[in-house]
Amino acid sequence: MLCGIATMQLTAEARTQLGRTVKQLRAKGIIPAELYGRGLENIHLSVPAKEFAKVFKEAGENTVVELVVEGKKHPAMVHEVSRDYLTNEVSHVDFYQVRMDEKITAKIPLEFAGIAPGVRDKGGILNKTLSEIEVEALPGDLPHRLTVDIGALDDINKSLRVKDIGVPKGVRVLVDGEMAVATVTPPLKEEPKPEEATTAAPDLTAVKVETEEKKAERAKEKETGGEAGAQEKKQEKEKK
Repeated sequence: MLCGIATMQLTAEARTQLGRTVKQLRAKGIIPAELYGRGLENIHLSVPAKEFAKVFKEAGENTVVELVVEGKKHPAMVHEVSRDYLTNEVSHVDFYQVRMDEKITAKIPLEFAGIAPGVRDKGGILNKTLSEIEVEALPGDLPHRLTVDIGALDDINKSLRVKDIGVPKGVRVLVDGEMAVATVTPPLKEEPKPEEATTAAPDLTAVKVETEEKKAERAKEKETGGEAGAQEKKQEKEKK
């Protein structure tokens, strides 16, 4: 048991099957894994898939796990999880053995709690700009998550910053303290609906009257033109 902290245990076995033969392990519900660390020779491992799923759900990648291999306990953290791209099932796990007396860096997820009055009372929109922050601490001091209380966001355009997050003793935040974590932004404005075009129906009466007038004008022009032509012909005959 690691001193000073409550840890989760995961039992693993040394693995001799390598290469393509690990498919047989996966078919039996066993995940191939590796354990490595500074000053430690890589150890090929196999871990039960169901047990790993339980531990990983609680520990994630930022909590120390007590990895028990052939009776020996290794303080380790999940470094990388590979998944099958078709089934999304875990296909391989890398564990990194840590020294409990040496500080390490890790990304800690943020958990938002409470209700923002600026959203509830003023119709604002909660905009979360960070989901995790990087910290430095001894492995045993790393928090599993950091809680962000959004109850202080009581107005539009008000923000919570990294410096507003409470962190446990021994944990140093490596992110700019002025960086916004969450902001209540103004509500979206509804775009005005385009006014319906009010096209007046054409005045057919006026069109009809205009048409009749044009017809009368054309008839008059023809009549006038005819009379003028007859007069011109008469004058030409008299000259002859």
